[in-house]
Amino acid sequence: MTAQASPEELWRTADNEFLKLLDSDMFFSTQKTLHFYAPSFMYYKTGYFCSSAKDFPTISVTGKGCALNCKHCGGKVLETMYPVKTPEELYNLCAKLKSEGAVGCLISGGCLSDGSVPLDRFTSAIKRVKTDFEFAVFAHVGIVNFEKAERLKKADVDAALIDVIGADETIKEIYKLNVTVKDYDDALKALNQAGLSFIPHVIVGLHYGKLKGEFNALKMIHKYKPSAIVIIAFMPIHGTEMAHVKPPTSIDIAKVLASARAMFPETPIALGCMRPKGRHRIETDILAIKAGVDAIAFPAEEAIKFAEASGCKISFSSYCCSQISLDVLKFNAKQKSKT
Repeated sequence: MTAQASPEELWRTADNEFLKLLDSDMFFSTQKTLHFYAPSFMYYKTGYFCSSAKDFPTISVTGKGCALNCKHCGGKVLETMYPVKTPEELYNLCAKLKSEGAVGCLISGGCLSDGSVPLDRFTSAIKRVKTDFEFAVFAHVGIVNFEKAERLKKADVDAALIDVIGADETIKEIYKLNVTVKDYDDALKALNQAGLSFIPHVIVGLHYGKLKGEFNALKMIHKYKPSAIVIIAFMPIHGTEMAHVKPPTSIDIAKVLASARAMFPETPIALGCMRPKGRHRIETDILAIKAGVDAIAFPAEEAIKFAEASGCKISFSSYCCSQISLDVLKFNAKQKSKT
């Protein structure tokens, strides 16, 4: 395999050979700046950075409710979010968060039976939040059509986040959702046509901890122009149907990251917040840096030290890692101004 290995080749490479490729600095550059993020989704403290409980919270527009009850989540993730049920509640909560020092938020929620997040009636409130508080607002949208994407664009949402599933079996068995891969493709097309900045998320190992449709998801995304790509990974959550399922290996996650890097050489790529913890996270984060990521959410301290020892510049932020799309643009603009 050459230094110009295709994404398909990377995907099929044996684990030991793949690790040799990463060690050869095929993707890694000491000249880059690695952006580390620790938003208010969870507590994070290392010798380098401590998260804030208020800077960048997550809000659910459905409270704890979700029509799908997916096997991997079961609504447990929603329990960690600020609940709102009406546009006025959303606006008032953001006003309170702003007064406490928040700089932005992620607006999410449970899905309806069609796989969408019911954001339509909140777009006017989101527009007010953007205007009155100068918040950075990311919205987790689920499956959308063009009309919904256009409303979010008019609401000045900074970016739409969408999980992209590349296998019909995973959609049916894990999400318990009666749609197909084509519906996700159509949603990406709608976001792209609306001119809305969008950041697809690919979940490694969602199919019972095994690789299934991740590469197909990347191929779908490649037809459009995402602002960034976030790779996350299945992690067992206590109390869910998949609580005892073994997560994907660190190498599997790194293969998806390296394939994304090869397929999207100019697009910012982040390793997102959802991934296994402990020793697994340390191994994953270091491999992610070798695989050429631009950002990591809640990085293991060992990975930060690895980046520093490798000669990389590092930065920390309390924003959501989807902010990487904007931070890379700002960074590149600064670099150009110096030349």
